[in-house]
Amino acid sequence: MFSIRKVKTKSGSIAIQVVVYQGHKSKIIKHIGSGKNQEELSLLQQKAKEFIKLHSSQISLFPETDQKVLFIDQGECIGVSHLFARKFLMCCANECGLSDINQLLLDLSIMRLLEPASKLRTIKLLSDYFGISYSQRIYRSIPKLIELKSEIEQRAYRLAVKKFNEQFYFVLYDVTTLYFETFKSDDLRITGFSKDNKPQQPQIVIGLLVTHSGFPLAYEVFPGNTFEGKTMLPIIEKFINKHKKTKPIIVADAAMLSEERLKELKKKKISYIVGGRLANANLDLIKQIHNRLKDKDAAILRLPSLQGDLICDFYIMRYKKQLNDLNKQIKKAEEFIAKKSSLKRAKFVKKLSEETVELNKPLIEKHKLLLGIKGYCTDIPESDLSNEEIITRYHNLWRVEQSFRMSKTDLETRPIFHHKEDAIRSHILICFVALIIEKYLEISTKLSLQKIRDLIWSVTETHIQDKITKKIFVFPSPYKDIMDSPLAQLVNLWKILPH
Repeated sequence: MFSIRKVKTKSGSIAIQVVVYQGHKSKIIKHIGSGKNQEELSLLQQKAKEFIKLHSSQISLFPETDQKVLFIDQGECIGVSHLFARKFLMCCANECGLSDINQLLLDLSIMRLLEPASKLRTIKLLSDYFGISYSQRIYRSIPKLIELKSEIEQRAYRLAVKKFNEQFYFVLYDVTTLYFETFKSDDLRITGFSKDNKPQQPQIVIGLLVTHSGFPLAYEVFPGNTFEGKTMLPIIEKFINKHKKTKPIIVADAAMLSEERLKELKKKKISYIVGGRLANANLDLIKQIHNRLKDKDAAILRLPSLQGDLICDFYIMRYKKQLNDLNKQIKKAEEFIAKKSSLKRAKFVKKLSEETVELNKPLIEKHKLLLGIKGYCTDIPESDLSNEEIITRYHNLWRVEQSFRMSKTDLETRPIFHHKEDAIRSHILICFVALIIEKYLEISTKLSLQKIRDLIWSVTETHIQDKITKKIFVFPSPYKDIMDSPLAQLVNLWKILPH
């Protein structure tokens, strides 16, 4: 029978040995080590017990408690998990009212927040990081996710009302394009005007509706050759029909402006604030605007027009930037005419014949008159909303552009590799759900997704296995950084202290 023996050494330390007693004699089986204090001796005794347990079949008269000590020299790292990151984002999804919608959709959306990748790699990462297994059959399920679009938009609306107290007095609208990693077109994937500078590749057009704070409410997918001005009304009408008590004012950029579009809005009694394309106005109107503003910084005027009231403002900083841009364009035009440029075309160049071109001086003079001036069209009377408020509301459009940047950069929405329409639409839905969660966190914490990723990903669980006993120990990482950040409020609220 194995026993543990303590022997005092010449140095004054205590040696721990595993021995076998045969008659009155002892045989040393294993010298475990020497210690000078009680803590060291306790560790050595524990190590001796593990040795006996491994190398003998004898049963202890006094059953031991679970092993709590791991000796460094017999430990092996078998993996690192990020369970806190998933728990945090799942709690966020729950706050957004999305936790019960569909687990596959939620898992794919959460992974897009953490590490955007193809669907195949996403499945592998779910397994590697969180032990969540999906079979290859999920590819059959992904196209069906699009059936959840309407319900998710409804929940996004309720979240905006409940969490952010949105009144929907104003909603912001804009479009973007997403290209495909292919040159094959179909009814949905079609080449068109590309905002990604990919004119040769098929694309789709995405219209996005957000609140004045930038929270996403609804979206639609259109064929890649759809004129962006034709996308706005279908989304707005659908939104209003879903929310009967809501009658928002639509804020959109100049590309949405056309006499036909505005007539449709007026017919449906939908108020609007849109950018005005002053360059398309007649010269007399441009001269009138220029003369009345008189290059006075922060000057504003309001004029009646066919599209409602035209509001114009002038800023010195804008003037200086536009003047610099104009001079560059004129220089390019002059080089083009002198054939000192490799450009295929240039602004401010007028074609007289197949062989003859000249500088378009009238157009240049027209642009000079508009330097520093920006226009806005609205049907809202000044008595209801001041000129300054109209302009401020229009400039909030950057929030839609920010959402597009977040989607394209943070969530890596593009390029799209799917080729079937339902799969494409489901991919956009996954990204939309991820955007809801991302915007919720951004509005709540004022942190970027990259910063949030870094913080929650830094909280890890290192799994060490004892090579002798095969017992697995879990060592959590420090979480001071996350508790010193704006995320601490949410962590405490959801009661998900890492350890």
